[in-house]
Amino acid sequence: MAEDPRDWNLETKLVRGGLMRTEYGEISEALFLTQSFAYDSAAAADARFAGEAPGFIYQRFGNPTTQMFEDRLALLEGAELCRATSSGMSAVHVALTGLLRAGDHLVAGRALFGSCRWIISEWLPRFGVEVTYVDATDLEAWKNAVRPNTRCFLVESPANPLLEVTAIGAVAEIARAAGARLVVDNVFATPVFQKPLALGADIVVYSATKHIDGQGRVLGGAILGSEALMLEAYKDILRHTGPALSPFNAWVLLKGLETLDLRVRRQSDNAAVVADAVAAHAKVRKTVYCGRPDHPQAAIIANQMSGGGNVLAFDLGSREAAWRFLDALQIVDISNNLGDAKSMATHPCTTTHRSMPAEEREAIGLTEGWVRMSVGLESAVDLQRDVERALDAA
Repeated sequence: MAEDPRDWNLETKLVRGGLMRTEYGEISEALFLTQSFAYDSAAAADARFAGEAPGFIYQRFGNPTTQMFEDRLALLEGAELCRATSSGMSAVHVALTGLLRAGDHLVAGRALFGSCRWIISEWLPRFGVEVTYVDATDLEAWKNAVRPNTRCFLVESPANPLLEVTAIGAVAEIARAAGARLVVDNVFATPVFQKPLALGADIVVYSATKHIDGQGRVLGGAILGSEALMLEAYKDILRHTGPALSPFNAWVLLKGLETLDLRVRRQSDNAAVVADAVAAHAKVRKTVYCGRPDHPQAAIIANQMSGGGNVLAFDLGSREAAWRFLDALQIVDISNNLGDAKSMATHPCTTTHRSMPAEEREAIGLTEGWVRMSVGLESAVDLQRDVERALDAA
């Protein structure tokens, strides 16, 4: 009897999920650098375009390498279907526009990545979508924001950049009662530490640029959910608007999945060491890390996350102090990316959340003294020394 890949443990899914070998029996997944595909006959082309025969049509519609990545990530996430996109932001954009129409209402957690806020605040209203922001940790706020035309909820959990954590299951129940779909951006937790679909979410999105690649090479994104919803909401928009993931990037991300579990767990271990060192330093006003018991939503984290992740944030009181800290780092890079093998730190107010109006940053508690740090795979001892030295300089 053939084994069902759904019964495999996580480590096996990451290495062997979605594998399709050609007649050559290659061990490493094949890279299909082709834009289009040939047909045996005109009738065969007709059948394939009609959806009556299996097979690929055009790289914008699908590619064998991309499908292997999609199938592997779906297996890992516990989703019926995954569709890859060219970047994390294209995944967020498609995830929302596929569910919303003119006259619809979207409710979103207030703490979001800067580009996500732009899409919601500036882009969607141009097409007649109404938007309400709420404190994502306040369940009553979600309930009170619902209108008759509410069609979608959006939340990042943990949220960028201050790691606010939302009770996904409870918010999913509110969305379901309102007839709305819940979209969860799970990039900070990764599919290793949190499974939003199992908690009740309808759609999960990823910036595969982050931990899934994890080595600073390519951009990519992914949208996952039930087959029925994915086909209904996203089949046509993905085919006709062209946010396709390149086969080469899909191959890089596919290989990245093989080591995702190893990397994320090691990064999380390192982040716990760094977070404790930061929290103990006299220059630091506040430290937020999902693996610490003093996290404001520690009880929720214990219920829905199996690890703390590799990102922490801390407040040094002023922009000047934050910049002195960043400039004093000798191992950790100053960079706005995260989830990389290399440790990185950034000043969100002047980088990732620069486009957010000051009053909106203040509403989520993001003041000028905050630093966000993504911990990598270096020695925890070396990282602690580098960070403590930079904190002294702050």
